Amino acid sequence: MAAAGAIQVALSTASVWPEPIPAAFELAAELGYDGVEVMVWADPVSQNVAAVATLAIRYQMPVLAVHAPCLLITQRVWAADPAVRLDRAVQAAVELGAGTVVVHPPFRWQRDYAAGFAEQVAMLEAASGVNIAVENMFPVRRGRLEMSSYVPSPDPTDAGYAHYTLDLSHTATARVDALAMAGRMGAQLVHLHLADGTGAPRDEHLVPGRGTQPCAEVCLALAKGHFSGTVVVEVSTRRARNRPERRALLSEALVFARLHL
Repeated sequence: MAAAGAIQVALSTASVWPEPIPAAFELAAELGYDGVEVMVWADPVSQNVAAVATLAIRYQMPVLAVHAPCLLITQRVWAADPAVRLDRAVQAAVELGAGTVVVHPPFRWQRDYAAGFAEQVAMLEAASGVNIAVENMFPVRRGRLEMSSYVPSPDPTDAGYAHYTLDLSHTATARVDALAMAGRMGAQLVHLHLADGTGAPRDEHLVPGRGTQPCAEVCLALAKGHFSGTVVVEVSTRRARNRPERRALLSEALVFARLHL
């Protein structure tokens, strides 16, 4: 657990896939994380607030953030309407005592949602007291071709929101300067997805320190600043052959975070 006054480090439930969500709570407790971020997706438990609350109590691992279902594979989770999904994510965060909801910028084809997105985010924040931290994404690259699926772009600072999530795997995939983006987000940066990447045209979510991103520098900058949000380890362990290998990867990521925060 973090020392008093230290930045909290949480484990994303996505980090244990293909194991189910209870494994994330179990490993987070075992390794000494401060809490979890619940990725709401196809796993039925992630969609069940009461079941998540039971896990939080069982493992004494608070839910510090909820990731709204906004991936391509979660377009039917909770509801077909993305605005309804965001509403429900904020409601879940309130019920679970989480201070942050992570959401992606709207897809281009979600025209009505995109048109009212900024207003909905502002209204939900005002009504709930939950920070809705819009996350940086990345374009799709095929050779020399590059196409963005997001409105107005994969960079949420192009639109401007009250709160942001910085994802360091996404900065790698987008091939943008992570420190410069953190600078643009400024004091509105309230949530960090700590991962790494090599700049490959896919979202890698490597253990921090195993790619090319300035993970250590970003963490040090947060530690030296006035950051009061949460750092979330969001790494891929899908190639781990067993629980001990997965535990070792998540332990390495936590040690990196503690060292540089």
